[in-house]
Amino acid sequence: MGIRVIITGATGMVGEGVLLECLRDPAVEAVLLLSRKPSGYAHPKLRELLHADFQHLAAVETQLTGYNACFYCAGASSLGINQAEYERITYDTTLAVAQTLLRLNPDLAFCYVTGAGTDSSERGRSHWARTKGRTENALLRLPFRAAYMFRPGFMRATSGQRNVLNMYKYVDWLYPVFRKLTTTYVSTMEEVGVAMLTAVKKGYPKPVLEVRDIVALAADKVSVN
Repeated sequence: MGIRVIITGATGMVGEGVLLECLRDPAVEAVLLLSRKPSGYAHPKLRELLHADFQHLAAVETQLTGYNACFYCAGASSLGINQAEYERITYDTTLAVAQTLLRLNPDLAFCYVTGAGTDSSERGRSHWARTKGRTENALLRLPFRAAYMFRPGFMRATSGQRNVLNMYKYVDWLYPVFRKLTTTYVSTMEEVGVAMLTAVKKGYPKPVLEVRDIVALAADKVSVN
């Protein structure tokens, strides 16, 4: 059986970029978008499931079975919301979805998008980084077939993407300079999507992938056995 993947966050920049790579990859035979609003995309192997409350999925559980991968790209910026709300979105909602999908699909591989600077110790000064780290740690304790935490930094959008943050549009012209200087914080959105697919297909020796890991895995330049 090929890759049958559930994607969350497809109406955001990262989720949309990952979706495009899934639609291009012949190893992906089915894509389900679990979303609160339509993505605007149509494709023979694409289906959308619109549902308002990710913490309560009982009403749509029958539509969430038969998948072997989840690319969890949903999330929110910590700017402009209080800490309790950020924790509800980042930790509570993510774990609710992950636990439900695992129960329905015991052979699931789970890829979670966090971000560069995430605090695995859960003790740092930054609330968002602690919360992301707490979420990563909780996901890694679940008995998935495989679980990978992706920590991208600056990402160059894929050509044709519709959901691109304004900041990225303004500094995109600097990407070639950034890339020449470092791959510690800089990658393309395509590399993030390809790296996720490669992790599901082949595995990866580390559960937490920083930007350098993402770039190397996307290029298939690392031993994953």
